[in-house]
Amino acid sequence: MAREDVQKKWEERIAAFRASGEKAVKWCKANQVDRRGLYTWMKRLGGSSTVVTTAKPTTFVKAVVTPEPEPKSSACLRIKIGAAVIEVDAGFNPALLRNVVQALEDVC
Repeated sequence: MAREDVQKKWEERIAAFRASGEKAVKWCKANQVDRRGLYTWMKRLGGSSTVVTTAKPTTFVKAVVTPEPEPKSSACLRIKIGAAVIEVDAGFNPALLRNVVQALEDVC
């Protein structure tokens, strides 16, 4: 059987299965069709225009986008380590922060 003939045969089977509304196990048993083969061909032909689909129409939902609040004018980084809180302001001393983090690591 030619490839096109096999594809056409499966397209017809899939269309009949979908039109039946039955569960795959029941339909395949009644029609003497391999269930795995049915699923394989349904996946393979999923994009085929000749296969009847039962997809629901697309529904769009209106979304309202609100802008994020402006950040505070002073840039501040807050680091919580256990009960300790470290606040780092813009223009901080990196060496000092490194020493503080190292001291906390030594304690923990």
